[in-house]
Amino acid sequence: MNLVLNLLVGVQMLAALAMIGLILIQHGKGADMGAAFGSGSAGSLFGASGSANFLSRTTAVLAAVFFACTLLLAYFSHARPAGGGSLLERAAVGAPAAPASSGAAGEIPGAAAPSAPASAPAAPVSAPGQIPSK
Repeated sequence: MNLVLNLLVGVQMLAALAMIGLILIQHGKGADMGAAFGSGSAGSLFGASGSANFLSRTTAVLAAVFFACTLLLAYFSHARPAGGGSLLERAAVGAPAAPASSGAAGEIPGAAAPSAPASAPAAPVSAPGQIPSK
């Protein structure tokens, strides 16, 4: 399954890069106006009809390949078993616990021990403007 995903990502990246290159090579709509007045670019490498047919068809095929790879990657990402969602959630689950120290929880390692233990925070007092807790 991992090989298929890597292959799909590779094909998608190659299709995207090739599509970017082909789109940058193509002429805009205003470029044909120069050929009508004798610039001679219409009779170039791709024949008298110009490069519009070849480049636009190749771009369309690469776009179809790109969208097919995108849909397949989306399908395979939802087909995975639900075990941890993101990398941050998996890192929080797999992170080792902090080592227990002999002092208070807020103590800085290597600092001198406080003379009196820290008191527990007081419970919040409910006032008329506060939202009651459940």
